[in-house]
Amino acid sequence: MIKLNCKVKDFELPATGDKAIHLSDYLGRNVVIYLYPKDSTPGCTTEGQDFRDNYKYFQQCNTEILGMSRDSIRAHENFKTKQSFPFDLLSDKDETVCKQFDVIKLKKNYGREYMGIERSTFLIDTSGKLHKEWRKVKVKGHVEEVLESVKMLYSAQIKGA
Repeated sequence: MIKLNCKVKDFELPATGDKAIHLSDYLGRNVVIYLYPKDSTPGCTTEGQDFRDNYKYFQQCNTEILGMSRDSIRAHENFKTKQSFPFDLLSDKDETVCKQFDVIKLKKNYGREYMGIERSTFLIDTSGKLHKEWRKVKVKGHVEEVLESVKMLYSAQIKGA
């Protein structure tokens, strides 16, 4: 399991655009990984749209956004296209990375219990260390909070450079 201020173990996952993405591809940049339950559901759509609408501000702070769920690449491609997401969506069908981030939790919906992704976001710094995490995320206002943390991290990185 990952810990704050520790290096995040590298991973490789299939992504939209017929890519295989490694976390190590982003060394030298900050990375926001947001894990969400399911493509094209109301909360996940709103969260993705909020990241999309603020994407240019994350880019200005040397930060890439990656969305991740257990959905298939085909479902991700449809979701990304329909919502015009400028960032990639990664498919973790076997839950390898989800388990690394400890986001697979017992969930309840209409009296039914099942194992699913607990909406969570992780900010990884330019050296690949976990800088901040948000768990049990509520969508409203979340992206703004993440962006503020990114701005503070980027400002500290510029001052330290």
